[in-house]
Amino acid sequence: MATSRKASRASHVESAPVLVPEGFKFGVATAGFQVEGGFNGPGEPGNNWQGWESLGRVEPSGIALDFWHHYEDHLDRVAAMGCNAFRMSVEWARVEPREGEIDSTALDTYAAVLDACRERGLEPLVTLHHFTHPSWLGEEFWLLPDSPERFARWVETAVSRLAANCTNWVTINEMNVLAFLSYLAGLFPPGRRLDASAAVTALDHLLTAHVLAYAVIHKLQENAVVGTNNCSMSIYEMDHVLTDVLSARSEGVGQEDLAEWLDERRAAHYRALGEVGAFEALVRRLASSSSTVLGGLGGMVASPASVIGRSVAAVYSSSHERALDVAQFDYYDPQVSRHVRLPGHKTAGGRGWSPGRRLWDDVCIPDGLISFARLAQVREAQLWVVENGMCNRVRRGRSYSRSDGWDRPRYLRENLAAVVDAIGAGVPVSAYYHWTLADNYEWGSFEPRFGLYGIDRERGLRWSDLDSMGCDSAGTYRQLIEGLRSGDRSVLQHS
Repeated sequence: MATSRKASRASHVESAPVLVPEGFKFGVATAGFQVEGGFNGPGEPGNNWQGWESLGRVEPSGIALDFWHHYEDHLDRVAAMGCNAFRMSVEWARVEPREGEIDSTALDTYAAVLDACRERGLEPLVTLHHFTHPSWLGEEFWLLPDSPERFARWVETAVSRLAANCTNWVTINEMNVLAFLSYLAGLFPPGRRLDASAAVTALDHLLTAHVLAYAVIHKLQENAVVGTNNCSMSIYEMDHVLTDVLSARSEGVGQEDLAEWLDERRAAHYRALGEVGAFEALVRRLASSSSTVLGGLGGMVASPASVIGRSVAAVYSSSHERALDVAQFDYYDPQVSRHVRLPGHKTAGGRGWSPGRRLWDDVCIPDGLISFARLAQVREAQLWVVENGMCNRVRRGRSYSRSDGWDRPRYLRENLAAVVDAIGAGVPVSAYYHWTLADNYEWGSFEPRFGLYGIDRERGLRWSDLDSMGCDSAGTYRQLIEGLRSGDRSVLQHS
């Protein structure tokens, strides 16, 4: 009888469904400026947010999560969840606090962090630009003609020192968000609003910088895996046009045929997303119309040779047919029109008076992850979800529930169910990084909270085993990782 039970158990194990491929990366994503602490104060390295902090336009980042001094404790928590991957950034402002002065001690510390990852079975993914650059480059850095070459030199400095410790790289984080929030929404330095021309120039330079950085990394490290992650957006000109430009040459598209091909790709993008409401349709028309203030975005498809000419030239003159080894994307709420709300709207903890929707009001639509995973695919490349998370609000120590009733455990289950369904449908997803480990600095404020672990900032940076909504999100993620690796789909069901 005992032998029969053992055989039955063995048969059950052998027949367990494969929900994620072998070696699938489960991780958390972080960013240096948001967690390290020690930027923009007296005697500290300054980045492009220094002016806004000093003028009181945003809350100072201060000590953040003090990752710089306590990274081993943070990584212990990541490993304890069962993760095998960790995303972080190497901060240009810390390594080169003054032009031409490289802080080798800072690079040594980053190398030690990467070693600590390896010691805990965490494969590092390093971002080389996560929305920040040294303050001495100025807030308008990405409008400068030599910004791509300057960035490539920074990449050479960082990768030359860290290549022995890391092989997975993100050159530039969410270049579409960086340009949009800096030059259209006015929420990032330099704070311009509705300056489509500047936004397109910045995107052209960012794309060029990525192509140059890709070549630099592969010159230094042949086995490198290099990508750049867009934040998923429903408007083609704000998202997939960028990776399409990077991929066009490898798809057999000649430079003279690029505009026509991009136009076909835009049509396919909208077909894949299906029917939309009147406001979203209007936003799409505005983004593609040359007669509106946002029309400069549409020019990226209509005339890429002139509007984003530098990046197109860089792609077609590169010694690499495609400047992407892996497709990477971030997924929150992609529908652009939903991010506009009338002043005075209800929000968690009161009313919102800005025309933009706050992060804690983002709509949770896990099923959409499958559509955007399909759109983000690049032929013969793996696909990584390098950010996905849900926000809630904490103000002056008080935590507010989300108005839609969602909590983080549900968000984790339903988004990972979408990842599993995408894999089952043949989409080659091989990594998922949750944003983020613990409540951190969210670009001007500590009110938005995304952490699996809650942080009590009112009483001295105290970590909780629960998230800031009182849920055991870290425990849920641990359970999901264990279950999905073993083929147990029941972990995705609501408890």
